[in-house]
Amino acid sequence: MRSKNTACGAKGCDTLYLCKMEEKLWFKNWFNSPYYHLLYANRDDSEAAAFITTLVQFFKPNPGAKMLDVGCGRGRHSRQLAALGFEVTGIDVAPENIRFAKQFANPQLHFEVHDMRQLYAARSMDFVFNFFTSFGYFNTSHEHVRALHMMATALRKKGVLILDYVNSDVAIEHQVKKEQKIIRQVQFTIERWNNATHLFKRIEVEDPKKGIRLSHTEKVVRFSKNTLTSLLLQQGLTIKNCWGDYQLNTFDLRQSPRMIFYAEREN
Repeated sequence: MRSKNTACGAKGCDTLYLCKMEEKLWFKNWFNSPYYHLLYANRDDSEAAAFITTLVQFFKPNPGAKMLDVGCGRGRHSRQLAALGFEVTGIDVAPENIRFAKQFANPQLHFEVHDMRQLYAARSMDFVFNFFTSFGYFNTSHEHVRALHMMATALRKKGVLILDYVNSDVAIEHQVKKEQKIIRQVQFTIERWNNATHLFKRIEVEDPKKGIRLSHTEKVVRFSKNTLTSLLLQQGLTIKNCWGDYQLNTFDLRQSPRMIFYAEREN
């Protein structure tokens, strides 16, 4: 087994090439997996509805406002926004996520497979959302800049970006190093660790009914508040606020679980 301070950490890699491919594609493969959604099934519609309700009450968007949900997954936030009368598009890199989400599509709700590193719908959105650390998993700084550039470019003048990211300092403080979960007879063994630049989570899956054993390693950059602020400013955005949780309380470096940036495109 590779040491935990490597980016791959996958068991059974026969060559360095395969490890590099696993590292490069982990988010596409893992986000497409039914086991990903089984493990994170607790991220339910009621949780999404509560946060969306809080945001809508704060911003009071105009009826029919155009919104883009970047890294939408199966569309739980997109569906909540569309139900409130907004015109919503959800994009995600994982085809299986979009295939699932499209069952809920309607004239106000659209879903497309799209990589956030590529430009999309330039200067057409009133709001762009990136929820629940659906960012930060690329291999290079350039790729992260490209993703933020896409989000900023999608906004109209005075458009709003909400970027919701984990506060890594608090995540590390409360880190559970190893745990096991059994969900619908599927066993998940989860290991967490970190280095100076990333948070890691290895999920080993054993599904005895299907004879499946697999492993995925999540890797997310430990962006600081100052770094993300600088990256957003580089895209010509103005930072209006940074909240520390889904109730929109003020960010506290030592206590807040999230960094939720409210940024605006001035022109």
